[in-house]
Amino acid sequence: MAELLDRPVPTAPVPGVTDAAEPFPDPAAGEVRALQAVQGAIARPSVVKVARGMSLFGEHAAGWLAIGLLGAATDRARRRDWLVAAAGVAAAHGASIGVKRVVRRSRPDHPSVQVLVGTPSRLSFPSAHATSTTAAAVLYGRLLRRPLPAVLVPPMALSRLVLGVHYPSDVVVGSALGAAVATVTRRLARTRRQKGTTR
Repeated sequence: MAELLDRPVPTAPVPGVTDAAEPFPDPAAGEVRALQAVQGAIARPSVVKVARGMSLFGEHAAGWLAIGLLGAATDRARRRDWLVAAAGVAAAHGASIGVKRVVRRSRPDHPSVQVLVGTPSRLSFPSAHATSTTAAAVLYGRLLRRPLPAVLVPPMALSRLVLGVHYPSDVVVGSALGAAVATVTRRLARTRRQKGTTR
């Protein structure tokens, strides 16, 4: 389904106007060199195996959403907080997909970069894995009172480079987007609680 959505919709040509859906400019050579360096340094079989597991866990934010629902089921006193946090993770994932559809940057496709895992989409910018992971780390970390962003975000971001499916800028912007959505989610939840207590 995701691949069908990734296909550009045919449009009638507009006289005097060039293709309005031009692809994202080619990445700077430095981004390709960064991927080469990461893969050359740490893309060992054991590391790739772990990175693939992380990729599967984070696909469509499914693993993070499952954790949020588990928290809601086991922490009855804060059930609503867990559900709001999970909704924030879903919103972050949705935001990343929306940006992908607009930017339409292709995934790495260079002879010197190995693509070591399959992906449901050909679109690269931003990394949805980095986006949802950052949102989950911020929101769940707040609930658990643990510094989860520092623990969870770097490994997931690095894993996308190890697997050769994202450029460095994809994961950086994805993390920034996830943090932004998480911040908005927390503020909206706080505002709603304040309104509820003043009634």
